[in-house]
Amino acid sequence: MPLTVAAIRNAKPREKAYKLFDGRGMYLEVSPRGGKWWRLKYRLDGKERRISLGVFPDVTLAGARTRRDEARALIDVGIDPSTKKAAEKARVTADGETFETVAREWFERNKGRWAQSHASKIIRRLEADVFPWLGPIPVSEVTAPEALGVLRRIESRGALETAHRAMQNCSQIFRFAVATGRAERDPMQDLRGALPPAKVRHFASVREPREVGELLRAIDAFEGTLVVRCALRIAPLVFVRPGELRGAEWSEINTEDAEWRIAPDRMKMRAPHIVPLSKQVIDILTELRPLTADRRYVFPSVRTWTKPISENTINAALRRIGYDKDQMTGHGFRSIASTLLNEQGWNRDAIERQLAHAERDSVRAAYNYAEHLPERRRMMQAWADYLDQLRAARP
Repeated sequence: MPLTVAAIRNAKPREKAYKLFDGRGMYLEVSPRGGKWWRLKYRLDGKERRISLGVFPDVTLAGARTRRDEARALIDVGIDPSTKKAAEKARVTADGETFETVAREWFERNKGRWAQSHASKIIRRLEADVFPWLGPIPVSEVTAPEALGVLRRIESRGALETAHRAMQNCSQIFRFAVATGRAERDPMQDLRGALPPAKVRHFASVREPREVGELLRAIDAFEGTLVVRCALRIAPLVFVRPGELRGAEWSEINTEDAEWRIAPDRMKMRAPHIVPLSKQVIDILTELRPLTADRRYVFPSVRTWTKPISENTINAALRRIGYDKDQMTGHGFRSIASTLLNEQGWNRDAIERQLAHAERDSVRAAYNYAEHLPERRRMMQAWADYLDQLRAARP
């Protein structure tokens, strides 16, 4: 039976030391003088071993369990926790070429290519899930079992997708270390297949034309503010990413040329993007212009007009009109357009370019953002007209 804090506090010294067991090999050893030591008993390479996890109450019950679980994660991949800490200290080099040092250098060199939100996720992931364990080790000496222990720890809390992303980031860091002469190889290559495959996540959206028509009529009936109402009405017509839509600035929009040009630093793939504007989009912008045109953002926040609507605004509006997170999301408008435009036989390359999907060659992406533009203009107007037809086709 697991220990409780009350049972620990009430444990009195006896003539001989005794143990109070908690689970998974951890126990509290109470000495004749009243000292209370956390211990972990485990087997490795066929031998029984013990390590100290600290002294109660300096190390609480919850803290001891965390230390136990961390030690168990190491044991599961064949690392002896009793020697790991001393080994890490011995392996920190004088010139500071540790995994964390190299990782931060890699991050600084590459963050300019990423959207700020993407860069923030990468560094937070490394700081929370990787640096505490691999950070102090010289980058040239990190072993595959040590790296696997980090990934398994992430996986054990149910964050399999995060584990895969951490594995990818670590591999990029090791390859950078190899390229700069600070490591000989990437140990992550030895871990291929070590993690179960992550489930592919699809953003929820309606798919059938009849369902799209119902969604459009529900949007028309939305009773929120004019700013949110206009953003919600435009979202199906331009199918940009939610962050690109909410951050739209009037300086980016040219209604005379019927174009919305988004700068590279606002795009996920850091390449400029052109959105041809249909007559329907221009009509919505014309309705909104008197309210927000003297502001920076097309869709300013109701709390402060110096910032755009929040990242949750569109999803919250969809919830208000009756669509839960498993039915429709702001990102789902992209899925609707991709599915139906492909079914209608439009040029796949034009569709992909309009969706601003990743371009493998970053230099090519930077120069070809206007690729297929005449066809994309025709497609965007035809798409807006098609949505009008779905809206009007009441059952």
